[in-house]
Amino acid sequence: MRNRILLAWLAAVPAAAACAGADARQATTPEYPVRAVPLERVAVTGGFWQTRLETNRTVTIPHILDQNEATGRVDNFRRGAGLLDGAYEGRRFNDTDIYKIIEAASYSLAVHPDPALAARVDALIDLIARSQEPDGYLFPARTVDPANPAPGAGPDRWIHLNTGSHELYNAGHLYEAAVAHAAATGSRALLDVAVRNADLVDETFGPDARVDAPGHEEIELALVRLARATGDRRYLDLARFFVDVRGTDHDASVDYTDESWQLYNDRAYRQDDRPVVEQTRGQGHAVRATYLYSAMTDLAALLESPAYGRAVETIWQDVYSRRAYLTGGLGSVSGTEAFGDDYVLPSRSAYTETCASIGGILWNYRMFLRSADARYLDAFEQTLYNGFLSGVSIAGDTFFYQNPLEATGRGRSGGRTPYFEVACCPANLARLIAQLPGLIYAQRGDELFVNLYVGSAVRTTLGGGDVRLTQTTEYPWQGRVAFEVEPASPMRFALKLRRPGWLGDGPFGTALYRFETPVDAPVELRVNGEPIEPATEGGWLIVAREWSPGDRVELALPMPVRRVAGHSQLEAAGGRTAIQRGPVVYAFEGADNGGAVLDAMLPADAELGAEFRPDLLGGLMTVSATVPSAEGGPRELIAVPYFAWANRARGEMVVWIRR
Repeated sequence: MRNRILLAWLAAVPAAAACAGADARQATTPEYPVRAVPLERVAVTGGFWQTRLETNRTVTIPHILDQNEATGRVDNFRRGAGLLDGAYEGRRFNDTDIYKIIEAASYSLAVHPDPALAARVDALIDLIARSQEPDGYLFPARTVDPANPAPGAGPDRWIHLNTGSHELYNAGHLYEAAVAHAAATGSRALLDVAVRNADLVDETFGPDARVDAPGHEEIELALVRLARATGDRRYLDLARFFVDVRGTDHDASVDYTDESWQLYNDRAYRQDDRPVVEQTRGQGHAVRATYLYSAMTDLAALLESPAYGRAVETIWQDVYSRRAYLTGGLGSVSGTEAFGDDYVLPSRSAYTETCASIGGILWNYRMFLRSADARYLDAFEQTLYNGFLSGVSIAGDTFFYQNPLEATGRGRSGGRTPYFEVACCPANLARLIAQLPGLIYAQRGDELFVNLYVGSAVRTTLGGGDVRLTQTTEYPWQGRVAFEVEPASPMRFALKLRRPGWLGDGPFGTALYRFETPVDAPVELRVNGEPIEPATEGGWLIVAREWSPGDRVELALPMPVRRVAGHSQLEAAGGRTAIQRGPVVYAFEGADNGGAVLDAMLPADAELGAEFRPDLLGGLMTVSATVPSAEGGPRELIAVPYFAWANRARGEMVVWIRR
């Protein structure tokens, strides 16, 4: 069996990648066709996202650091370092809550120096380094007390690898944190820990060593990041091995016999029932799946692999044609956190874990970097403003794990939580918000892409020289965007402005959701006050010209309130409509509507209006309509952005309202 996999592996890997030792270490890792402009070259200067970045920096990140202390997560590393007695506390994957918040803090430090925050991060890194075993192994859930490991961790290394140990999942988040910290600070303190661990994993796994697949994907995409940060090609090859071994008859880890663990034995649930290049649909645990698809997209681009490329494009089309919520949320099955059957997207029991939205965003961004196709950024943006941002309160210190599209307000329904026993989502959310500046712009040759409309300033170098671009906007509340172009000297390049998918027939460009009426106003674009007709391609408005200092570009995107209909097989949307304005999906909440919205009705002829409320939750655009009341007279029905629900009194909420 191993010989067969080895032969297939060697046939697939390019000759340069088959080198070992020093030659492989020195090999240059490839790049994406489109490259993100690094976050340290971007300053978010105002508006919607500046507020949220500042809340993330001053509230969310410190809150999570405090919670990790209060819940014993940091103490586990003190035990691993021999500084504290006692047994490991909590779940075997709790170490990642430390790694992810270090990653989030590192992105924040890259653009906003903070000595107090840096000192807290350094103290955590010291504990992590002290907890690492001499050969690089790092998994306190087992090593604190090998005779009594945390549930799911074995007395021997990797014993439950492809079911539930999370050893390699934890390692992946370590690598991502290490790369972010090194880039932000120039320190190798955590990167050296990550490299020692990755070298051990590389020695342990491979076609001529242990042939096995991680149960929870994460290390695959993290190894790609580590390869690009260090220039060590071995890590890219190891990522490919972990991706390619899925669906083969690899080494069988110890199966769980306890009924509560049986789910982990389902290979389809962990995307391991067939080789990845033969997979055609979103299946199994949604977070694991999106991390795998992100790694496959990395490999499709960096190795220029048509097979990976066809697979991720087919899976993407399946997910966003049959399995994605209007909010961009993924994973409809409560309990298993998994994708459901075709068009099975229930509103009240929607699981839509915040981490799955993050995985979807990371995947879509990679799909864009590979292809330069704006439709992937449309899905990115739809998720960012809705299924992702709903995961954190506006105050920044309470969270949702699940993000349903309907709530009764009774029991646990509609309540945010300061932290969780399984706390993967808060720090995951914090790290994505913190890296947002690095997702706004991208470039390819002499092309500068504006992916997101965010008040910001960017400095970069294109083919002809240095350029600074300043963006001013009140997006997502208004569709007006202005750009000041400041090249160091007159130079020619193409400025590519995304024409948002919400101006088209549906938010994902598929038949899963469609807007009921077209936008009846044109997109307007002016350069130095003169209207122009830009070239268009792949969802972009392209202005290619010679630019001079002081040039100004003005973009006006019409932003009407639009009703949304679901696919005919989407039962949750049957006889109902949803509301979207720009990229923002709206929800009807009891707090604005006399406490009751589950039975509310929005007539087809009701006129919808938008009003900005500066006094509401820091400033929100609301949507309202005058509708008949139960008593027969008129009443005002008010909707708020979906991300803003559950920030006031607990109560009813609905996205898909009866027609």
